[in-house]
Amino acid sequence: MLKPHLEFTSVDLDEGWAVPTGYPEGIEEKVLCGSLDSVRRTGCRTRLLRFHPGVYTVKPFVHDYWEEVYLVQGDLIVGNDEHGDGGERFSPNTYACRPPGAFHGPFKSENGCMLLEIHYYARELAISE
Repeated sequence: MLKPHLEFTSVDLDEGWAVPTGYPEGIEEKVLCGSLDSVRRTGCRTRLLRFHPGVYTVKPFVHDYWEEVYLVQGDLIVGNDEHGDGGERFSPNTYACRPPGAFHGPFKSENGCMLLEIHYYARELAISE
């Protein structure tokens, strides 16, 4: 599925948020464009993901699609334990690009944060180092 052509469109940051499947309450997504088909392993999506203050996940994530993440605002802690302790802190204007199968997380935000994420299936992309 291709994404539609969109010119600058106003994004309502107050409405249209939902807790993604498998995430705890307090972490919400707003899909801006596209979708993923995990059965056919096709598609692409751009979303905002926000953490409310103090929310954290307890296990690492792994998925079968590429993921690019840009920390727009707030603080994000990566690698906390099941109690939300520890991990490495990141601030705005940091970026990650993860290939399919990469374990990442758990995640926490002490003061809340917003991420811009792009997810896509792309077999033709190769890891380059």
